[in-house]
Amino acid sequence: MRTKDVLAAIATGLWRWDNASGRVTLDAEAARLLGLPALAVELTEAAVRSRFHPVDFAEINGVIQLAVTEGTVAEARLRIVDTRGRVVRTVRSRSRPRMVDGDFELVGTLQEVPEPQPGTSAAQTPVTGDWRRSREAFLLDAGRALAEARSTAVVLRVAAGLSMPGFMPEGLAVFGIDGDRISVIGHHGHDPGTEQPFLDMGLSTDYPAAEVIRTGRAIYLPTPDDYRTRFPTAWPVASRFQRTSWAFLPLVNAGRTIGAWMAGFGRPVAFTPDERSVLTTVARMLAQALARAGVQESQHELAVGLQRSMMPTVQPDIPGMTVAARYVPTGGGLDVGGDWYDMIPLPSGRIALVIGDVQGHDVRAAGLMGQLRIALRAYAAEGHHPDAVLSRTSHFLAGINDTETRGHGEDARFATCLYIEVDPATGLLDIARAGHPDPAIRMSDGTMLVRPTAGGMPLGIDPDTDYPTTRLVLEPGETMLVCTDGLIETGGHDLESGWARLRELIEAYDDGEGGEGLEQLADALVQAVHGPSSHHTTGPLNDRREDDIALLLLYREGGSCAVGTGGLLPQRPVRRTVLSVAQAEPERIAEARRQVRDVLHDWADPDQVDSAVLMVSEMVTNVLLHTDGDALLVAEISGERGSRRIRVDVADGSDELPHRRSPGELASSGRGLVLMELLAGTWGVDPRGDGKSTWFELYEAEGGAAGPLPPDGAEPADPPGPEGPAGPPSSGPPSGGPEESVPGPAA
Repeated sequence: MRTKDVLAAIATGLWRWDNASGRVTLDAEAARLLGLPALAVELTEAAVRSRFHPVDFAEINGVIQLAVTEGTVAEARLRIVDTRGRVVRTVRSRSRPRMVDGDFELVGTLQEVPEPQPGTSAAQTPVTGDWRRSREAFLLDAGRALAEARSTAVVLRVAAGLSMPGFMPEGLAVFGIDGDRISVIGHHGHDPGTEQPFLDMGLSTDYPAAEVIRTGRAIYLPTPDDYRTRFPTAWPVASRFQRTSWAFLPLVNAGRTIGAWMAGFGRPVAFTPDERSVLTTVARMLAQALARAGVQESQHELAVGLQRSMMPTVQPDIPGMTVAARYVPTGGGLDVGGDWYDMIPLPSGRIALVIGDVQGHDVRAAGLMGQLRIALRAYAAEGHHPDAVLSRTSHFLAGINDTETRGHGEDARFATCLYIEVDPATGLLDIARAGHPDPAIRMSDGTMLVRPTAGGMPLGIDPDTDYPTTRLVLEPGETMLVCTDGLIETGGHDLESGWARLRELIEAYDDGEGGEGLEQLADALVQAVHGPSSHHTTGPLNDRREDDIALLLLYREGGSCAVGTGGLLPQRPVRRTVLSVAQAEPERIAEARRQVRDVLHDWADPDQVDSAVLMVSEMVTNVLLHTDGDALLVAEISGERGSRRIRVDVADGSDELPHRRSPGELASSGRGLVLMELLAGTWGVDPRGDGKSTWFELYEAEGGAAGPLPPDGAEPADPPGPEGPAGPPSSGPPSGGPEESVPGPAA
């Protein structure tokens, strides 16, 4: 026996109510229980609602919402009425509601409830409660729903879904004031094929809404005759929609009439004092919700327009390069902030990339950001070097701080900034940094490295701060990321853990997709920090907008090729990092260790990684202790994974070669060469004219064991230096090489 037959045998009907489409599907038994012919039918929501007692229908919405929240079954008793409003039976509804895009879908059963015997307690208990209790519950729910509405569209949708106790409007319209004319803000309950019922009209028009706005008094029209007699000019328009009663109420906020609200009813409504009280209260709540939504939308439009005018668009046609950018303001207050990015064409034909962060997330931060961006563009357009651009901008911000502190009592603000001068032809990057996070480079083999750069204090703190310039080369196939600290530190992270969180996304990026893939990477980076865009989600993936985010991605197209027997073949990518450590910056030894560890992040043997880090620390420290020059570190990995080689060179400007010593048990130094012999696969010292290079190599093997030496015990060939094969050394990093750190002149 089928399920339908079983349900019919026990006088139980099936129904499905789709709130989104406004359609209700009934089987034959459900239709009979509602007082309709015993045939399967699909009806409008209004047609089915007319079969329920108005008070019961008003309460069922609250039952459904509670069941959705708790994930339980919605159960209610409903009185069925005939066309004259008399109760013919009582049914029990049991259903499982499901929310779909903000609307509910109800699937359940209807079963007749036997009449209680006279004298029993059930006969003395109301089915669903009296009018006054229903009205109070309705007003509480309506106030909560309208208070949570954040836009005009949401306010209108909430108003259209209100189930008033005892009477339910089938058509709604909200009118606003535009000068001396009435405009339609929104309407509900009119079929799409119907001619638009409300056109713009003047305040002097003979129309109920216009009179309500002029006088500030509500108009109630219980019957079509009342409407036809009082407003004969407007009646032909209203008669098309076959309503039987109308209520027009003023929308008053802060003592000022801001519009009118129309409720049209398909069933006669007498508009008793209780009914008028409910309508008046709803109109007041609706006016306040519309006023709040209008203010929020105006502020949002102002903020977006202000931010759009301040934020540039990236230049899409840089020869051989692709750029993607994002700006996401914080969710606290206005959608403006102090983060910014910029692209500036320079007189030399190069491009300047700028990213910065003004302290704060308010309107003042946005104003300072706009002034800084204009000033920085002006200094860059004059052709100044990166260090001079930042130095002059710092003077500019310090002057603003001094004026505002003395004249307006404002606190001084500072700003971090990263200024990068890009040569598209060679990939050369000249970087000046003012207290900003370092750039990250995604190498052609997918490895991400945070590249340490020299820098000075944030802008505006000390006008006399110098900003040394660091020179890097963005190789073909590499991608550079520069961002503000909101991308890195949101969610309680520091710089180290924040970069670790982003590493997986950056290394998974497919640079074969070109500009489209770069845009996807930019979106993925923001999404990884914010989580899903929702104000109702809690937990680790909630919408975390703690700080503004600005980011720029720069991808250099192309790749290296080698000549083979069949012509040009793709060259195996080489992983390389270059870092200079100045005599005055011994703290950068820690950065050197971190760079080597990052380069070896996927090395098979972790013991070899520790050995490489220890030897690098020893080699760089020896240069700073025993020479008068700087140390230049070059670490390079080549070969197939599982049998790779890493070669690390540390160059300095001293001609004195290291020599073996025999330290005593209590000696604090003298064991560097002993460590090299014990830990390195092979090592050596190469004189290079005015200076030398100390180097070592390690060989990877699957399973983590140290690999063998090169075939026949031959010394491995010198790897390419910073600009190709090893050549004459210099006392510092070669000009134009992968990295050059020099103090910049004062502006």
